[in-house]
Amino acid sequence: MLLMPAIDLRGGHCVRLLRGDFAAETRYDVEPAALLDRYRELGARWLHVVDLDGAREGRQSNRDLILGLAAQSALHLQVGGGIRDSTTIEALLHGGVARVVVGSAAVMKPDQVLMWLRRFGADAITLAFDVRLDEHRVPRCVTHGWQLQTATTLWQALDAFRSAPLRHVLCTDVERDGAMSGPNLDLYQEAVRRYPDIEWQASGGVRSTADLQALAGIGVRATISGRALLEDTLDRGELEPFLPNA
Repeated sequence: MLLMPAIDLRGGHCVRLLRGDFAAETRYDVEPAALLDRYRELGARWLHVVDLDGAREGRQSNRDLILGLAAQSALHLQVGGGIRDSTTIEALLHGGVARVVVGSAAVMKPDQVLMWLRRFGADAITLAFDVRLDEHRVPRCVTHGWQLQTATTLWQALDAFRSAPLRHVLCTDVERDGAMSGPNLDLYQEAVRRYPDIEWQASGGVRSTADLQALAGIGVRATISGRALLEDTLDRGELEPFLPNA
């Protein structure tokens, strides 16, 4: 399994939100380019970058900064936040981004996203589904920067793409995002069981290398980590199996 460090951008700064709450922001005193270098030196091959302003507003507010990171060619960038049209996808891929993340549009406009998958290919697009569990512990999708709760289940959202050339899916349990309470192993185990051909990416709650080992054990292909890496709660001596360039 691959560990993919995350950089969340808001107003050009590296931040983390707690459970998707924009009012519960922690800002870190490190420049995005310096953080990219830190993760490259750690041994990462991929970097997950989220434009939080874009996720909330529907347009990429940090695009110039993101393209500057991509231009360094130090890591493969997977970029999300506010990607809701093919023009934005094309611009990011042309600018050196390796893979774009489509979130809200995958829930709200699946037919359109199907066309993007066919046009750009399975390796160029990751579908991202952010979920909250309802009272019956059913994962239901939230969209628009975690601001809009929908009735659509994760499984219903994915079923819309059964005919698509879909390979990469990122799933975030919003209630665990930034909380360092441990990943939702039951959720990802069910996801891998239902859709074994998808290369699942897990996000939310990672706090230790034991969490990484547990996710690898159930078949998750990549794990996103933001806060745990920023605050050095992961034992770097135990990270080598998850970092291909370590």
